Amino acid sequence: MSKISSMMDVGKRSLQNSQTALQTVSHNIANKSTEGFSRQRVELQTNVPIGEGNIRIGMGAKAGQISRTNNPWLEKQIQKEQTSMGFQDGRAESLARVEQVYNEQVNKGLNQYMTQFFNSFRELSNNPESLASRTMVREASMQMAEDFKRVNTQLRDIQDDVDGQIVNLSEQINKMTKEIATLNEKIVQVEIQGIPANDERDRRDLLLKQLGEKVEISWAEGSNGQVSVTAGNTAILVSGSSATDLKAKRTAERNRVEIFYSQDEYGSDFKLTNNFKGGKIGGLLDVRDNIIEDALKNVDELAYNLAKEVNTLHIEGHDRYGKPGVLFFEMPEQVAGASEKLSVNQTLMQDVGRIAAGNKPGAQGDNTISNMISSLQHRQVMQDGTATFDDFYNSRVGELGTITQRARSTQEAQKSILEQMSGIRESISGVSLDEETTKMIEMQKMYDASARVIRTADEMLDTVLNLKRL
Repeated sequence: MSKISSMMDVGKRSLQNSQTALQTVSHNIANKSTEGFSRQRVELQTNVPIGEGNIRIGMGAKAGQISRTNNPWLEKQIQKEQTSMGFQDGRAESLARVEQVYNEQVNKGLNQYMTQFFNSFRELSNNPESLASRTMVREASMQMAEDFKRVNTQLRDIQDDVDGQIVNLSEQINKMTKEIATLNEKIVQVEIQGIPANDERDRRDLLLKQLGEKVEISWAEGSNGQVSVTAGNTAILVSGSSATDLKAKRTAERNRVEIFYSQDEYGSDFKLTNNFKGGKIGGLLDVRDNIIEDALKNVDELAYNLAKEVNTLHIEGHDRYGKPGVLFFEMPEQVAGASEKLSVNQTLMQDVGRIAAGNKPGAQGDNTISNMISSLQHRQVMQDGTATFDDFYNSRVGELGTITQRARSTQEAQKSILEQMSGIRESISGVSLDEETTKMIEMQKMYDASARVIRTADEMLDTVLNLKRL
């Protein structure tokens, strides 16, 4: 009787093992398209045998645990590559917008407006007494000043947009760190019972990769299965089951959004903006604080020097009425912000006759000043007398184009690296429908065979009971 009962127990356990394996296969198939999911398998192991005399009789198999097929070192490497990918994405996307500010193939740009400005003075030199030519000078000057403002405004608009993205990314980061802290707690609760928390670990690994894409992080797993996450080398975002928020807020110092961190609710806020060198936030900050700031300095320097050189010559001349020349442009007080403040002198705006063309008062046909101003276009007055206005502007635009092109190339290269590593992960941890279907058929056959073992044991038991009745 005990042998027949043991057969039933073995068959019953085998049925349960097959059912568990079939359910795991179903779980895998259902998560075929779930990002970050790792294929799971039931690990069967021999059940403890029983001894009877000089022999040990096997007691079938039991499910040891359900494990996930996962390479933790590969996951960490992918997370690092995600950080690089995020940095390149943030940088390339923002640089593409900066490049469009100087795109003169689609719209009339600053270089063309400067050329039009100097050409208007050439036209004036041909007709120094003409009011129509002076009107052309005024209109060309106004258009050039407006385009300087356009470049300045559009660059600052991109900075404002980057600020908004940083605020949004900080909120997403805070949401992720809270979920990671919650998963830390769940993993400990599950694994303290000796059961692997497969789905929770998959979700946490995915969040760590997504978090690394947004900001450069370093993390380590403790002996209890919990991870600690640090951003910017100093800000501990996750420690055990607790998470600390990043704070993104605009400061009066630079009128820019900065990122702050405080260890507790009552602690002081520490500015961490300069600590973020990787992830999408790092790429955005690099463009906002370096590339765009340099572009603004360059356009301000161009506007300031152009106004200074034109004013220096214009006040030496005499207007149509024989009066001494006035400042042609309202001279900016300093280089910083010159492109935003550049404007034509109101005296000239009200009366174009006050535009000076000649050097001597009352000299009919004198075009000395207009010739000298038009020749400024080809004089080396920028960069300590080593470049013309056109050279300076074109070199800066070319440099920006090179930086943008290099950023795009690096972005594509990084994308290829990440796709390659993701492909390797998929080959290790991904779900293959063909493989799962084969496994399902195998488990189904095993389930049928186990049922037959139970049926056979039941028939043997009936035979024994019938013998007793006889």
